[in-house]
Amino acid sequence: MKRVLIITYYWPPSAGSGVQRWLKFAKYLPEYGWEPVIFTPEHPDFELKDPSLLHEIPLGLEVLKFPIWEPYQIFRFFKGEKFKDTSIILEGKNKSMLDRLAIWLRANFLIPDPRMFWIRPSVKFLTQHCDANDFKAVITTGPPHSMHLIGRNLKREKLLPWVADFRDPWSTWEFLDTLPLSARARALHVKLEKTIFNEADELVTISPTFKKEMEVLAKREVNLITNGFDPSDLPEGFHFIPQSSDRFEVVYSGVIDAIRDPIPFLNALKRAFGKTTDKIRCTFVGKVSNKVKGFVSQNSWLKAHVHFAGYVSHREVFGYYEKSHLLLLILTHTKNAKGNIPGKLFEYMATGRPILALGDPDGDSAEIIFKAKAGKVYLHESEDSMQDYLKDLYNSSFQKGQQKNMQQYTRKALTRQLAEILDKIQ
Repeated sequence: MKRVLIITYYWPPSAGSGVQRWLKFAKYLPEYGWEPVIFTPEHPDFELKDPSLLHEIPLGLEVLKFPIWEPYQIFRFFKGEKFKDTSIILEGKNKSMLDRLAIWLRANFLIPDPRMFWIRPSVKFLTQHCDANDFKAVITTGPPHSMHLIGRNLKREKLLPWVADFRDPWSTWEFLDTLPLSARARALHVKLEKTIFNEADELVTISPTFKKEMEVLAKREVNLITNGFDPSDLPEGFHFIPQSSDRFEVVYSGVIDAIRDPIPFLNALKRAFGKTTDKIRCTFVGKVSNKVKGFVSQNSWLKAHVHFAGYVSHREVFGYYEKSHLLLLILTHTKNAKGNIPGKLFEYMATGRPILALGDPDGDSAEIIFKAKAGKVYLHESEDSMQDYLKDLYNSSFQKGQQKNMQQYTRKALTRQLAEILDKIQ
């Protein structure tokens, strides 16, 4: 069994698709001859947590936790707040002087990200740790892209084969456009990114569009390994056919923020059913922006038919899927939107429910949905078409979807692709 060191910022109890991506790789890598060892921060600074994921960590998996210092602590001290989600600060219209200063410092001095202070001590620790362990390869996954700089410096020290996994782009990442970057700061992002492209033995990303864009920047081949789903996540006895109900249930799972806008869908939903039936409910499972909550609260029909369930564990999400007749997918509407493939898309497809997606009909997610005949994809401005589709679904007695051939997207099949990459660099 060959040992591989995986460096990741996000790990249970953190929540999100990035966590599940590497949690599942760690689960299945031993079946292909690789023993993973996880290196992750001790007490990292993230808000969304899912303690249930702790139970999914494979028995016997070695997890190295190393202390991290993050500058958010200073920000909270001056603000006098226990926690302030940075996305809320960026979205806020009435930013205080301190808020604006913190954003400017984040943009122009914390490069590539606020986890930069973890790079040097981690490299020092891991350099010593590698001497006592026979690692055959190193994997880094970002964002945060500071993880790649740890891998780069570790390779320089120990000459270990290294795979860099990009779940989002770096220098072309849409998030950077929300920050007041100086020309110097943007140039530094490009310079650091180039060292990763030049020095990593293999590059990996999650969508065909990101792959093409990275190959242009890196001037080399990039491997594609999408996210996926694990059949074992579906509860025993999961009903692939919605249970009988006198109410049409629409479910969205995930984050609603500044770059994911469900308001066009809510308008279509109200126009389709606002004057004809009350047998409708739309449930948002997860974190939802104040903007969307405010929009719903201002309309009496939406207020009565839209439910915000809040954040629930990954296990509990499947209970909402099981009751649903339609699953809503909100894709980003930014410059990276074409390559946006949310991890939950594959879980949606595995349930057999039809999918209504808002996003680019020519994007990577749309291509997957169309090929699988799993649903419809609409532009945000296509409210009339969404309205017609909703009526058709409702009038067909809550039409159910069909189970698709999902073998290529199972976590085990995707892990085999990763293992083949690791075998190649030996």
